[in-house]
Amino acid sequence: MTQTLALKDRDLFWPPADELTEATERIRARLGDWPPTHAPWRICLTAPDEPNGGDLIVLADAQQHGEQVARWLVRGAGVIEAAENKATLHLGGEKYRLEGHLAEDWIAALAAFLDCGFDPHDALVLALAWRDGDETRADDAFPADLARFPRLAGLPAAPAQAFARCPERLGLYPVLPSAEWVERVVGFGVKTVQLRRKSAQPADELKREIARCVAAGRAHDAQVFINDHWRAALEAGAYGVHLGQEDVHTADLSALAAAGVRLGLSTHGFYEILKALHFRPSYIALGAVFPTTTKVMPTAPQGLKRLARYVRLLDGVVPLVAIGGIDLQVLPDVLATGVGCAAVVRAVTEAADPAAAVSALQQGFTQ
Repeated sequence: MTQTLALKDRDLFWPPADELTEATERIRARLGDWPPTHAPWRICLTAPDEPNGGDLIVLADAQQHGEQVARWLVRGAGVIEAAENKATLHLGGEKYRLEGHLAEDWIAALAAFLDCGFDPHDALVLALAWRDGDETRADDAFPADLARFPRLAGLPAAPAQAFARCPERLGLYPVLPSAEWVERVVGFGVKTVQLRRKSAQPADELKREIARCVAAGRAHDAQVFINDHWRAALEAGAYGVHLGQEDVHTADLSALAAAGVRLGLSTHGFYEILKALHFRPSYIALGAVFPTTTKVMPTAPQGLKRLARYVRLLDGVVPLVAIGGIDLQVLPDVLATGVGCAAVVRAVTEAADPAAAVSALQQGFTQ
């Protein structure tokens, strides 16, 4: 665990604040070892003369500084509006609205989580999960009580009923490019698969593909999820759909929940985890754990340390799926975090012998 830190010689706050820096060091020393951050953010308690892309400017009321805030945002700076147990981050054209507890040392906690390498919206979530004195209560004071975490404001209403549950530990979860692959892999005995079509195709052809996948799942007593194409999946009676964060704003989640369709949601950090939990999905995917070439990722790889933190926070709350760059070599390390499911792509589709690859991967879940 980190014992000494070199924060006092860094430009953490504007104006410089020795007491905040000392509090940040105390908190940071109890958060564990993390790779050094590549984005040295500076928290500004008053606006600097020349804000830049590394500044996070804290205000009580952003509306009172309307034109200035607009200029700061154009220059790449972020603005945190914090008052009355609410905090809103304006950054990169996005607005992250949080409601929860603001501890007296929340700014020091924010600086500590930024130093751990968390992006500002995730660091702000963790800062609102912080409580004064947490660093004195345990060697590892990293927030792990979901009840302490803030609520996200401004989200679309969740369906009246929660999504149907799926098994707590889904095991091996191949993500496959075609109905032919789905039929092949469920034939190997895999019980959870996903169809992810990356290329555009005519609607009728897509419907036929999905219908084949649904039929294969029923024939082999397997759970087939359909990525993105929720309308066609609903029409075909699919077991489940998997959606990205942006899809919750456009998909008819109420219709899916009412039909008993299971819902999996992608996440890439603490803020998106809270957003996913709001919709009460059947499972949450955590990724990308490792670098992946199968799709363009919006964030850097999460790594095993973050995955372990997500599992600790969410274990027993919702089934979890680790995804991104997972193969037979790293599978034991992934499962050691406690996650009950690992999604794989190339480990199956690019294997010289897919049946043997599936068998070896499945054995990894029994060891």
